[in-house]
Amino acid sequence: MKSVLLAAVFALATVSASAHEYKAGSLEIIHPWARATPKGATVAGGYLKIVNTGDAADRLVGGSTPAAGKFEIHEMSMDGGVMKMRPLPKGLEIKPGQTVELKPGSYHLMFVGLKEPFEQGKRVKGTLQFEKAGTVEVEYAVEAMGGAPEHKGH
Repeated sequence: MKSVLLAAVFALATVSASAHEYKAGSLEIIHPWARATPKGATVAGGYLKIVNTGDAADRLVGGSTPAAGKFEIHEMSMDGGVMKMRPLPKGLEIKPGQTVELKPGSYHLMFVGLKEPFEQGKRVKGTLQFEKAGTVEVEYAVEAMGGAPEHKGH
């Protein structure tokens, strides 16, 4: 019984230690992550969930990271059977009560002009800029190349 209890406590501590969330005004930013990149890669994608718990819309309008020269907000969509990616120069609206997930094949962040490869298991510091909530510092957990985050439930 004692070993089962210890295992449960360890499992919860591991999930808590690896999960990371941030708050900016009425916005919750849940588990920012990026995929590892091969040597020589010049771009990387960033992903996260944003929950608006307030009663007014806000907008993700930009951000930055010292790991790359440029930070962009993008959308991927299907157009006539072809996947297209385009930047969102006006940012991404998060309506009151809405959860917006930036994920592969959908809305995402692009880090352009990488200064070095993103290595699995490391973290990449950055900031997110919201129209109303302002700037919030985050860290992107670097997951496996081509993989999805280990913390899907978060």
